[in-house]
Amino acid sequence: MYLVRHAQSEFNEFFNRTRVDPGIVDPRITDQGREQARQAAAVLQTMPRIHTLLSSPFTRSLQTASIIAERLGLKVTVEPLVRERGAFICDIGTPRSALERDWPHLDFGDLPEVWWTADAEALTSVSRRAAAFRAKALAMPDSRGTAVISHWGFILALTGRAMENGMVVEFDPSEPGEAEPLG
Repeated sequence: MYLVRHAQSEFNEFFNRTRVDPGIVDPRITDQGREQARQAAAVLQTMPRIHTLLSSPFTRSLQTASIIAERLGLKVTVEPLVRERGAFICDIGTPRSALERDWPHLDFGDLPEVWWTADAEALTSVSRRAAAFRAKALAMPDSRGTAVISHWGFILALTGRAMENGMVVEFDPSEPGEAEPLG
């Protein structure tokens, strides 16, 4: 399995410079983010056959996943378990009805209209989601061919590893806390 941290968002661009939350709800990726997504797609193209692409429902992840999906010729499957830990204004999502309007080719499954956490999410909560995703990944017939577009906080809870925007790591869901950087 491969984990990809979403490409640079408008939030990341501002916050990394200032360490201040700019108050952007569900930010989009930047021009630099689009380049990072293309680079992540190039890395994934060199891996053994990727057949499944999962993405968090946040816009920055969906945009990153769409760029990767186009390059790899895959469809994106929305996976709410891999969403970001609610901590900043950027972690307020877009309602399902608006996502369906903006992304009509995606299936949002049983995603509720409001699917993000209303308040700061406790670390225990994101850790439970990470454990639930790990169990789901272990139950997949072939998780080795799966790439997951997710977020800093969720990936940290899943692997114990902090990742930069656009970074790709190999992840074995049967090995707790393990993730190997690629490219």
